[in-house]
Amino acid sequence: MSESDFDVVIAGGGVPGLSLAARLGQAGFRVALVAAESPAQEWPEASIDLRVYAISRGSEALLRRLGAWPDIAPRACAYRDMRVWDAQGRGAIHFNSAELGEAALGHIIEARVIARALLRVIDACEAVTLLSPAVLERFSPPDGQWREVALEDGRSLRARLLIGADGKHSRVRDQAGLHAHAADYGQQALVAVVECERGHEETAWQRFLPTGPLAFLPLHDGRCSIVWSAVTAEAQRLRSLDDAAFRVALAEAFEHRLGAVLSVGERVLFPLSRQHAERTVAARLALVGDASHVIHPLAGQGVNLGLKDVRALAEVLTLARDQRRDIGAVSVLRRYERARRGDNLGTLLLMDAFKQLFGSRVAPLRWLRNAGLNLVDAAPQAKSLIMRAAMDL
Repeated sequence: MSESDFDVVIAGGGVPGLSLAARLGQAGFRVALVAAESPAQEWPEASIDLRVYAISRGSEALLRRLGAWPDIAPRACAYRDMRVWDAQGRGAIHFNSAELGEAALGHIIEARVIARALLRVIDACEAVTLLSPAVLERFSPPDGQWREVALEDGRSLRARLLIGADGKHSRVRDQAGLHAHAADYGQQALVAVVECERGHEETAWQRFLPTGPLAFLPLHDGRCSIVWSAVTAEAQRLRSLDDAAFRVALAEAFEHRLGAVLSVGERVLFPLSRQHAERTVAARLALVGDASHVIHPLAGQGVNLGLKDVRALAEVLTLARDQRRDIGAVSVLRRYERARRGDNLGTLLLMDAFKQLFGSRVAPLRWLRNAGLNLVDAAPQAKSLIMRAAMDL
């Protein structure tokens, strides 16, 4: 191989792209990671990234395996309880890690903390070349064992396998002609960091309001990250309130579960949509993460689905190499596609169903969902199955 020849070229420097580069590099593949910008290395100690992830126990296991967890742990907040309730009834459900014999249900972690830790892992891995700042411009059809990959700065690479980890607006997916079904939810998520009168109790809280779910997620410094999903007009109204009026509205919407909201930081809106690629592989090409699937954030499963993609693809490629098979062959890559299609599509459809069910004001559906929450809450075995699936155990 020449210096510009790689087993795998990954387009996209988010958490899925970084973790896949680390995983494949540690497995002995020669990897180039093409990232528009490198993850931040420094920030004020008291600041909190507005983008946080609810990391499942399965995703935690991957980050531990890669060696990233020691850098993540100091700013990770374990949540040991989860409380969900309906604003239009008395339905509620409570999950507790001790009931499952687990130390925690998961962790709330800033995206930049995970990215920085993975970058440090990559920096220590000789098999991975980080090209940043760099953006993939185009790539050629497969030519024998290679794809030619051109970057916007004029550099050229060759890859036995090109992986699109470049987000919901994936250039890799679009140029490959892999069609994605997309739909706008008509909602926006208002995200901010707040300080409450009482501590977060190491609990992830979620209340389903008629206009969308409101989540309070615990942070390592005692504050909470809120994700308030609402129909677009309502989200924009909430964003336009002054801080005092917003704090009052937020505490009321949350039923003052943590007392008064004492302070609120910057408020940012993110439009919400769903997306699912019909195909996630082609000759010498595969998609992972948001390039393959985008779901509603109400259960916090988006990044975990992406990290499941990483685990599955790495296993398929490692096995193919060990069997001396071509890692870019469609017959190999379809094993990855089959492994992930059911889980990705099933989770997307389940999140859509929850959104429709909990957003409905129709009386029979209100009764059904409240009765369902209470029935499951009273059934320990059902709760255990639900949580172990969500935790990816």
